[in-house]
Amino acid sequence: MSVSTNQPRTIIEKIWDNHVVSERPDAPSLLYIDLHLVHEVTSPQAFDGLRARRLKVRRPDLTIATTDHSTPTTPRGLPIVDKIAATQVEKLIQNCKDFGIHCYPLGSNKQGIVHVIGPELGLTQPGMTVVCGDSHTATHGALGALAIGIGTSEVEHVLATQCLLLKRSKTYQVRVDGALKPGVSAKDIILALIARIGIGGGTGCIFEYCGSAIRALSMEERMTVCNMSIEAGARAGLVAPDDTTYQYVAGRQYAPKGAAWDEAVARWRKLPTDDGAKYDKSITIDAASLEPMITFGTNPGMGIPIRGAVPNPSDITDPLERDSLAQALVYMDLPAGKPLLGHPVNVVFIGSCTNSRISDLRIAASVLKGRKVNPNVRVLVVPGSQQVKEQAQAEGLDQIFRDAGADWREAGCSMCIAMNGDQLEPGQYSVSTSNRNFEGRQGKGGRTFLASPMTAAASAISGMVSDVRELL
Repeated sequence: MSVSTNQPRTIIEKIWDNHVVSERPDAPSLLYIDLHLVHEVTSPQAFDGLRARRLKVRRPDLTIATTDHSTPTTPRGLPIVDKIAATQVEKLIQNCKDFGIHCYPLGSNKQGIVHVIGPELGLTQPGMTVVCGDSHTATHGALGALAIGIGTSEVEHVLATQCLLLKRSKTYQVRVDGALKPGVSAKDIILALIARIGIGGGTGCIFEYCGSAIRALSMEERMTVCNMSIEAGARAGLVAPDDTTYQYVAGRQYAPKGAAWDEAVARWRKLPTDDGAKYDKSITIDAASLEPMITFGTNPGMGIPIRGAVPNPSDITDPLERDSLAQALVYMDLPAGKPLLGHPVNVVFIGSCTNSRISDLRIAASVLKGRKVNPNVRVLVVPGSQQVKEQAQAEGLDQIFRDAGADWREAGCSMCIAMNGDQLEPGQYSVSTSNRNFEGRQGKGGRTFLASPMTAAASAISGMVSDVRELL
């Protein structure tokens, strides 16, 4: 049953309770969904299922689609070479026409990565429940929304009913206090958390990020942190709304206007966690102690400070963890006990739903300005949306990237998922601002080091894993 509203509650519990349609102790809760985001990869089977059952989309007005995963980042006038990708893009556009869903397709000036355009269009708002057939839907939690990634069968269920069956999660407070040092960013906060608690540390939980260091982050930096909640095993992650949130949402296309805005803000101010509310778990991180982070293995939990040494499997007591580390080092072809700093790099990727927003591009450009990319390194800079691309070009960031020797691309998921022509060759090493470093994630046989845009830009200049603090 829902938690009594007379007891202090976390924001997680408040949003959940506000959206329960039906709840029994022996079954998952039925939650109402405020916003359903759709893209071309996980939706075709869902729409086919609706047709087979002769069902309509329950709330097309609460459903928004865009193309991103299979979308090439080459110039828009060129055809999509991959036939599967081309079919997925065409099917999404046709499905949206058939079911009355608004779509931002290729060619739209508002097309982009689904987790970038949701916030920038004002679609995502505090207190909402948001779902998408993509694991990094937690990104939207930065605005104080309960945002959950779902599978294809669940996509069909939400399309048909505007509801989702879901078990109530535990609450997990992640408190980050203090001030970040120069060269340390939001990406380093989340990589440090995952390295500390592991890829299963948040299983069965929803994170609430709080503390002075989180409050000091911009909205886009909060999105970076929330984005990778799933990589620690969490169902979702969020930050309670505050004045930073309201200033970000105000005036955006889908944001409330006039009196409706005042009413919305009054509601949103009631969302933050009550004094005395209890969490099921809690962890505290000292922001001042954090260093730039980089991963060395084949899951996001295998991370170390940029000047740290790659762990040695012989030092690990748990046999499963020891074997996992040993296998990762074989795949990555890295020696145990040695620093990663100075390791040669073939490709640098700046983009993805983690780090492709205008602030990410600005900080990468600030490192690259007046410098040249190492001639042995290919650098792809991929804006998260067409609006981000236009803003970057208006500020001259694209010219900074081009002058440095980087490749300036169109909006899309790009090398993060390697479904669109942007990928590593077997054996190549990449410093990537994306969110996953699994085997083959960025191309068959490719090896990925996850890092911040600052670390990525510094590594592009030197041609090896680098500490950006040497350039600041």
